[in-house]
Amino acid sequence: MTPSVRTKTTTKENAMLLLHEELARSHQERLLSESRRQVRAARLVAARRWARRAEAAGRRARAASLAVW
Repeated sequence: MTPSVRTKTTTKENAMLLLHEELARSHQERLLSESRRQVRAARLVAARRWARRAEAAGRRARAASLAVW
């Protein structure tokens, strides 16, 4: 058989190909969703850390201001 000759694919072969494509697509979507959740969680942790730092800086500033007066 030469490479230019194509064989007919059966309905069963097409169904299996579509099944594998759907499984791959589902897996990729799950990985993307998990990645987005992890990024969102990391941003939330960072935002909380910066909020704590800002609160601490505010407390230090108030204490310094009271110490001057």
